[in-house]
Amino acid sequence: MPNPVVSKASTVWNGELFTGSGTTTLDSSGAASFPVEWNARAEGSDTTTTPEELLAAAHATCFSMAFSNEMKKNDTPPTEVRTSAEVTFVAGTGITGIHLTTQVTAEGLDEETFQKLAQGAKENCPVSQALKSVEITLDASLG
Repeated sequence: MPNPVVSKASTVWNGELFTGSGTTTLDSSGAASFPVEWNARAEGSDTTTTPEELLAAAHATCFSMAFSNEMKKNDTPPTEVRTSAEVTFVAGTGITGIHLTTQVTAEGLDEETFQKLAQGAKENCPVSQALKSVEITLDASLG
C-alpha cells in the first residue's frame, strides 16, 4: 500500500466576512497564492478567486486524470482530455451543483463505451467521491 500524500493549503483572513479579505496559498507546491474576498464569492469576479473556483480546478484535474486512467484500462488511451468544471454557489445556500464538460481525443472507441467510461470517471474520481452530497453532471464529447 502506498504511503498517503497530504496536500496543504492555507488562508490568512483579515476582518469580518463581508468586509474582510484574505490570501489563500498552495503550501505543498508553493505554486501560487490567491486573493480571496466575500464579494467575489457572492457576486463573481475576474480578478479574485473563490473557494468554488479552486474546487472547480481540483475537480477538472481529478476527473481528467481518472478518465485518462479509465481509457487506458480499456486499451484506448487518450491523446488529450480537456475538462472544465463549473461550481455553482448561492449565497445563503451554498454549493448547489457541479457541471463537468470534457472533450477527448482518442482512437478506437465507440460512443457507448466512451460515455460509460466517462460516467465511471465522474462517479469514481476522488474529488467526485468527496463531493457526493452535491449533484454532479457531465457532458462528454469524443473528437
